[in-house]
Amino acid sequence: MALDKPYLDVPGTTIFDAEQSRRGYWLNQFCMTLMKADNRERFKANERAYLDEWAMTEDQKQAVIDRDLNRCISLGGNIYFLAKIGATDGKSFQQMAGSMTGMTEEEYRNMMIAGGRSANGNRFVGEDGDAQAHRQPQGQHHQKGSA
Repeated sequence: MALDKPYLDVPGTTIFDAEQSRRGYWLNQFCMTLMKADNRERFKANERAYLDEWAMTEDQKQAVIDRDLNRCISLGGNIYFLAKIGATDGKSFQQMAGSMTGMTEEEYRNMMIAGGRSANGNRFVGEDGDAQAHRQPQGQHHQKGSA
């Protein structure tokens, strides 16, 4: 890593910087193809075969198959591209975001209406706030994959 990146210490946040963009290039390119109906149908008919057409890593392909959006993000996916997967599955962005936090759609919506997560305990990794990885349903997996 050539640059100092103090933002890597923000809990529950993966910054989509140049390095992440390079890491997720093919994953994000795949997502963009889902804007076309015929591609969505091909993907839904045989996800694995469609994913194998892309120069994605095996981890990226498995994260898509598992619909593990947090893992996709840690592997370079951009949420605005990944939203195409959710749309293909008939999910709203709010449903996707809720699933990424371990909340129901209603719980997520209510949290956001109430102002989102508090910064208290969430200013840096290692505090004890609700955005910390150890308090998230995907926390252990995300900690392993975020090196």
